[in-house]
Amino acid sequence: MPTVHVFDHPLIRHKLTILRDKRTGHKEFREITEELAALMAYEATRSHPVREIEVETPLAKTTGWSIAGQELAVIPILRAGLVMETAITRLIPTARVGHIGMYRDHDTLQPVSYFVKLPADIAEREAMILDPMLATGGSTVEAINTLKAHGCHNIKVMAIISAPEGIKKVQEAHPDVEIYTAEVDSHLNDKGYIVPGLGDAGDRLFGTK
Repeated sequence: MPTVHVFDHPLIRHKLTILRDKRTGHKEFREITEELAALMAYEATRSHPVREIEVETPLAKTTGWSIAGQELAVIPILRAGLVMETAITRLIPTARVGHIGMYRDHDTLQPVSYFVKLPADIAEREAMILDPMLATGGSTVEAINTLKAHGCHNIKVMAIISAPEGIKKVQEAHPDVEIYTAEVDSHLNDKGYIVPGLGDAGDRLFGTK
């Protein structure tokens, strides 16, 4: 899967195990999700272009580096993606933030969109869609459709845990979009949850169940 990047950094693997544990409370779950998002963003931006600049230290002039290329926009899928956005904008404060609100119909498992608000210059930016779980792939595909309809064509997806079914759906619909994930799990169950997964990420993040 050339467009799928699975991180094997020891810190990412360690923190993911804490997220999976059913004994992890919502406060720690939220904190670990933020830490994971920052670590994953660090890896996902490794290939971002830089340009050489001159900088003056207290002792002498020297050469340094500055981020070049397209500016970043982070697009959390509400609601679970919000915690990931907080971590990434702390790391990259110049990033613009858009929001796409969706929920999954529990009967059809299809995404239902209810809110879209994107930066005005989204077509000129590299967009990173954020969602802790890439399960059926329906919400992610719909989010990519929305971004492309607004002229954005440099798009990445960041999901902490992914299912093979969701990856396949995204790749079939948008083979140009790269996926960054900490783990690809076994499968989806009959309710569309990732197995072994970590449960409902939104409920565990916000303590709503």
